[in-house]
Amino acid sequence: MSDILLKPGAVPLADWRAIYQGAAPSLDPASAPVIAASAAAVERIIAQHKPVYGLNTGFGKLASVKIGDEDLATLQRNIVLSHAAGTGAPSPTPVVRLMMALKLASLAQGASGVRPETVEMLEAMLLAGLTPVVPSQGSVGASGDLAPLAHMAAAMIGVGQIEVAGQVLSAEGALARAGLAPLTLGPKEGLALLNGTQFSTANALAGLFETETIFRSALVTGALATEAAKGSDTPFDPRIHALRRQPGQIETADALRRLMTGSAIRASHLVDDARVQDPYCLRCQPQVMGAVLDLLRQAATTLEIEANGVSDNPLIFPDTDEALSGGNFHAEPVAFAADMIALAICEIGSITERRIAMLVDPALSGLPAFLTPQPGLNSGFMIPQVTAAALVSENKQRATPASVDSLPTSANQEDHVSMAAHGARRLLDMAANANAIVGIELLAAAQGCDFHAPLRSSGPLEAARALLRAQVPMLDHDRHFHPDMEAANALVRSGALVTAAAIALPGLA
Repeated sequence: MSDILLKPGAVPLADWRAIYQGAAPSLDPASAPVIAASAAAVERIIAQHKPVYGLNTGFGKLASVKIGDEDLATLQRNIVLSHAAGTGAPSPTPVVRLMMALKLASLAQGASGVRPETVEMLEAMLLAGLTPVVPSQGSVGASGDLAPLAHMAAAMIGVGQIEVAGQVLSAEGALARAGLAPLTLGPKEGLALLNGTQFSTANALAGLFETETIFRSALVTGALATEAAKGSDTPFDPRIHALRRQPGQIETADALRRLMTGSAIRASHLVDDARVQDPYCLRCQPQVMGAVLDLLRQAATTLEIEANGVSDNPLIFPDTDEALSGGNFHAEPVAFAADMIALAICEIGSITERRIAMLVDPALSGLPAFLTPQPGLNSGFMIPQVTAAALVSENKQRATPASVDSLPTSANQEDHVSMAAHGARRLLDMAANANAIVGIELLAAAQGCDFHAPLRSSGPLEAARALLRAQVPMLDHDRHFHPDMEAANALVRSGALVTAAAIALPGLA
């Protein structure tokens, strides 16, 4: 059964997110005529016996080699097998399925010259839960994500491996179990399947979706940390942000203000607090997190456009029976978007770690040292802050832009490449690091608020704290810390923390 109906060229970001989260996509039947027209155009072009790149010639530097009609099927099979040269750990199943859906929507726009049965095969594999095993390394982001997509195409012709319900089978065996026969590729089809930016785009979208959840959770934990430090909500006054005019900043300040509204902790120090200004990690949350939000939205716009585009080569135009060679496979837009997301992830973790460091320092927070009732006998949150610092440093190193690099390939025919694939692939690991940092802040901020009892925070923040406390009690004495961190990480990763706060928080939409 299909959960998402793909309308090629017009798929909203929310549908791509749903597919990443497990929804099954199927193709809008209205795309059938344009698919058939494109395949018919390829047949007519082949019949002209003129050299056309990828249809009856070699590939890359071998484009000048003419291939006879009797070898056209072998040509397409050979390109798949020779290009399935990836290495490294298998890509996550949700990412591969998203990549397959992106390729499906691209092929269905009638510019790739593939036959209806080829599109139907890809759709059938998605609906049957057949996920090719795709090594995660080997693409430079032009001429398309050749190696990863070749592993996908190889599975379609019965070569390689396919994962089904957590079990890895031979591709041929998995297809047979699902009642599918390996595909025999027609002219242009191997090239159409493995040329394009779908691997890079899928990884970038996955990173974007995970980061949106972390961003929202960090607003909750940031507000809770402000409460734990008895910080001021004055920096969130809308008049301040209206003068700056940055939209993300305005929305973020509004969210933080609403998260803290009604707090008895805040009310308790409105009159007698001698501090004039809070540290930047509290006071500048709207400016930093607002800039993060704007950056994520810019990346989302680029990726939504890319997801709905056609990025293989050459492109088929049935109205004139032309196959035009260009460079839509160059993933520079995706590389830039991935670099922006990496910067955003890095900054979420960076400012979050500074709040954790502030909370464990009694000179800054006014709380017991390392947030433990008996410092000295107990180390409390000493080492979780060190862990957060380690993760921040790791993300800083990974945030170095990938898009500024290029290394010529294919005997200098492909002399400028985007490096989008690994620029996007790093994002899930970076997001996992940021998720853990925000989870540590959740623990530390809740612990800090515990010291203010019987005063309570706002309704939304107390609901978030109660969610944590249902799984993790206050740290009164040192105990095995790792399980507490894992529980907090899960609340951040799942979005449960945001749900518990029950306040609409800004995001991509």
